Amino acid sequence: MYNGNMRASNNWVDYSIIASGGGEKLEKWGAVYLLRPDPQAIWKPKFDLSGFRMMHGKYTRSQSGGGAWEFYKSLPKEWVINYGKLKFLISPTNFKHTGLFPEQAVNWDKMAELINGQNIRVLNLFGYTGGATVACASASANVTHVDSSRGMMDVCKRNVELNGIPEDRVRYIVDDCMKFVLREIRRGKTYDAIIMDPPSFGRGANGEVWKIEEHLDPLVHECVKLLSDEPLFFLVNSYTTGLQPTVIKNILATNLGDEYTFGIDAFEVGLPTHEGIVLPAGCSAMAVFGRKGGRR
Repeated sequence: MYNGNMRASNNWVDYSIIASGGGEKLEKWGAVYLLRPDPQAIWKPKFDLSGFRMMHGKYTRSQSGGGAWEFYKSLPKEWVINYGKLKFLISPTNFKHTGLFPEQAVNWDKMAELINGQNIRVLNLFGYTGGATVACASASANVTHVDSSRGMMDVCKRNVELNGIPEDRVRYIVDDCMKFVLREIRRGKTYDAIIMDPPSFGRGANGEVWKIEEHLDPLVHECVKLLSDEPLFFLVNSYTTGLQPTVIKNILATNLGDEYTFGIDAFEVGLPTHEGIVLPAGCSAMAVFGRKGGRR
């Protein structure tokens, strides 16, 4: 779905947002209904979301930080949902997440369309549980998946196995993203496509501090040095409230400079709801080079 500067996937079958408002969203993950906080949903809900009779669980934030799940019905520790031919493990975590960001489906589709069976090299930074990695590898790309969390890396490996992707198509690296990028530059490595989905704030494998306002631009600057002579795309996602798509577009444009021929598409990312609205869920910017483009 394209609506002005908003991209929202309408191809989900196993996932949907039933209702939203009051700082929450009521979601259906396969056969499981969950209520989670959402800071963007500040409008009044059409009904009491907490009173939804089919709900399996609710995540409530604590005033002292963090939060916890309260489950009303039994549910498996984990289960599988499908997006087209792709399969993903779902499991509620202590940080309110479920192991997948479904709004990224619009970017999975675009990347798969661009890859289109080509045997390209993709670098996925802050790869989490591998949504983008699975999408790209399923489209025939060879992916280097980098994340500082060994637990998330283990889930990514299982998602890759779940989709029947050959073992040698994905390389798994548990490391700080900047440190890995600098090491790859020294090794003379190159990639045809780069994806990054950085948090607003985080810590690396050895306690390195990440702040998106301070560190995104320097990371993109270094990543440009890893692009091959004929790159395909460079995608940056952000969930940071207040960070506009144009900011990410400007970071890509100023760092790519005059060395490449490219176009940049910058947009909000969201999810349609049963209420007939779109719930915003961050933004993305993608530089597309084309296989016949690349370096000037």
